[in-house]
Order: sequence, then C-alpha cells, then structure tokens
Amino acid sequence: MKKYKTVYVLFLILILGSCKTMKTDISAKHKPLPEKYGTAQGDTTTVARIDWKEFFADDYLIQLIDTALANNLDLQMALQRIEAARSGLRFANGELFPKIEGSFTAATTKYAKYTEGFAGNSTTEFEGRTIPNPVQDYFAGLTATWEIDIWGKLRNSRKAALSRYLASIEGKNFVVSNLVADIAASYYDLLALDNELDIVRQTLRKQQEAFEVVELQKEVGKANELAVQQFLAQLLNTRAHEKETLQQIVETENKINFLMGRFPQPIPREKRSLFKELPRQIASGVPAQLLAYRPDIREAELELRASKFDVKTAKAAFFPSLAIEATGGYQAFDSKFLFRSPTSIGYSAIGGLVAPLINRKALKAEFHNAKAQQLTAMYQYQKTVLNGYMEVANGLSNLRNLQETKEIKEQQNQVLENAIEASAEFYRMAKADYLEVLMAQQNSLQAQLELIALNKRQQLATVSIYKALGGGWQ
Repeated sequence: MKKYKTVYVLFLILILGSCKTMKTDISAKHKPLPEKYGTAQGDTTTVARIDWKEFFADDYLIQLIDTALANNLDLQMALQRIEAARSGLRFANGELFPKIEGSFTAATTKYAKYTEGFAGNSTTEFEGRTIPNPVQDYFAGLTATWEIDIWGKLRNSRKAALSRYLASIEGKNFVVSNLVADIAASYYDLLALDNELDIVRQTLRKQQEAFEVVELQKEVGKANELAVQQFLAQLLNTRAHEKETLQQIVETENKINFLMGRFPQPIPREKRSLFKELPRQIASGVPAQLLAYRPDIREAELELRASKFDVKTAKAAFFPSLAIEATGGYQAFDSKFLFRSPTSIGYSAIGGLVAPLINRKALKAEFHNAKAQQLTAMYQYQKTVLNGYMEVANGLSNLRNLQETKEIKEQQNQVLENAIEASAEFYRMAKADYLEVLMAQQNSLQAQLELIALNKRQQLATVSIYKALGGGWQ
C-alpha cells in the first residue's frame, strides 16, 4: 500500500512541478496616454456625452439615422454576434454543474458455446430457471457526470466567455457609432451635391446669356467665330458637369438607402443645412476619457481580459481533473421484471483523477498559442488606443485649419463675384476681351464649388471628431 502511495505522490509532483515553469503573467511595454491633445484645454468636458439626436439637431438626418438603426444589415449581424457570445457564456456556465441524462437501453447478447459467459449462464439457475441465451438487458434510469473544478479551469473558461460576451456588446456599439457617422457623412455629401448643382445651374444661366451676347456681337461684327466657339465650349463643359453631379446625387442617395437597409428611394433633406453654424471649438475632454467612451477601445480591453483567462484555462489543463460519474435506475434481463421496485433498482458510482501524460506536447502547444493570442490582444489594445488618440488629434487640427481656410475662401469668392460683373461690363464697353470674361466666370465657378466643398468638409470633420471621441452610440 505504501508503494502505491509513493507512486501517487511522485505522479502528482511530476505534474505539478512541470506546470510551475508555465507563467501566466504576460505583459508588453506600452506608453501612457498624454494628459491632453496638443495645445487643447485639458478639461473633462467632451461632446461624446451628448446624445447624437441633440448633436446633429436636424430632423431629416435624425429620421434617417433612426431608420438605419432599425434596419441596417451590419447592425443586425452585430446583434447576432451578441447572441452567439451569450450562448457561449451559457455553455460555459453549464459546464460548472453536473450533467444529468435520462436513458433507456435494451441490449441482446448471445454467448458462443465455448465461452465463459455461456458456461456460467448455462449452469446458473435464478428463481427456478436457467439464464436464457441470448440474454436480454434492459435499463431505464439516470446518468450523471460532474467534473469538479478544483483548478479553476472551468471558472476561467466562464470568465473568458463573459468577457467576450461583453466585448460583443461593445462591438455592436462600435457598429452603431460607425453607422451614425456614415449616415451623417453621406447626408452632408448629398447636401453638398445639391448646393453644387444649384451653383452649376446658376452658372449655366450666366454662361448661356454670355453666349447669346457673343453671338449677337458676331452678327454686328464686334466678335469673331473663335469667341463664339470658346463661349460654347465653356457652356457645354458646364452642362457635362451638371450631368455628373446628378449622377453623384443618385449614387449618394442609394448609398444612404443601402445603409438604411432598403431599396432606392428619394432621400428627404434641407440643402441649406450644409451651411448651419458650427462651434468654433469642439469640447474634446482629456485623452483618458477615450478609454471609457470609445466602444472599440472597450471591446479591445475586454478581448484582452478574455485572452488572460484563456491562458489560465490552458495552464489548468495540465493538472489532474477530478470527475465523478453515477448511474442509477431500473435494470433487468426480462422486461416484465424491469420496474419491480425495489428489487430491480441498481446504481453505481465512480470518481477518479485523470491527468494527461502522453499528450502533454499538444497541451503545451495550446498553452503557448494562448500566450501568443494574449500578446496579440495586448498589442491590439495598444494600437486601438493609439489610433483613437491620433484620430482625435488630427480631427481637432483639421477643424481649426478648415475654419481659417473657409474665411479666406469666402473673401476670394466675393472678389471673383465682383470680377465677373466687372469683366462683363468691360466686355460690353470693349475694354476687355472675351478671354477675360471666360476666365472670370470659370474662376468664380471654381471658387463657389470650393466654398461648398469646404462647408462639407467642416461638417464631415465635426462628425469625425464626434465619432473619434466616442460619441454616437449612447
């Protein structure tokens, strides 16, 4: 007996001693977040706390976003990923408790003549008769198995499943944040195209009038055919621009409809909303708030937490597992005796430790794979945090520069508007040639389109910084 105890002790020492070399404390170097974004104020006020309906304050846009949140296909898939993660958590919870199964079996065994079973049954009498050959075996009862989680393997597996479930929720929130931003960005694209179309059509009318004037001047000998052809070429070019803009409007409307999960239909909007007043400064808060408000960072953090539990689970697989199995129910070799209580009731119970020996290389490979996955999750978390900070820093700088550029472009646009009127007047007075008129018209059109583009870029930059700070999903 002492001999067997010694073997058991050595067996456990071998297993437990080899596991001490497998460390689960893994870390990767990372830089702490700066206290503020460049020269921005370091207070904790942030637009990320503002509900997206209040932030955008456009009834048409709010209606579009509401419809998208109900029907968007990417969001529906994200919701199903949450359901899958919830099922994984339920499974992990179930592994902690005994498994009880009901069963009914019927078996037939015929023993060959020259076998131990045949010899034993043929000479054995039970209640006045010999055991038949073939012999039947009927069973109706319950079977229970339970792995006692003495090393925390199942508990760590459950914690990993819980972290992934919570990560899937944050993943859904990130999809919502992106969806809100994408709808808003496409909406402002559409408003910009509407205003661009207006400018192009206004320019077309002016160019048509100028073309008609040149034709009249040619008839009276004040202009030549070359001037007529130049004005016509400019007119045709602007008409082509009009058609291209109409096509872009159709494609942008269809993009919004796609994000809303529906087939193409007109998008209601108010084009003057493109020029609504924007705050000169966006409250950005401090970088540390990104950890709380950005769902992609929260998701990466939870995935990292899950990977840590995976490593602990992989290490626990090296330790002996304690399993208990019990069976109880009615059993008889004849069905008419099956439910005779209590004489037909039988049970069995067994418990034991099972430890891996031969397949330890496979377990080591699984452990090292879990460690590699944890390091990957660490780097992914750091990358997500760094990317979030960069997006905010770039967005704040972009907003400042766009505001300054817009002020300059507004001045330029006014100057070129005056230049058109002056060139047309000088042309009628024969103090300017037609090339100067053409150049003034072309420059003015380009400046007006650039001003519209700047307004659009400002709106898009505001949407981007709102999303970058973690807004849009609350």
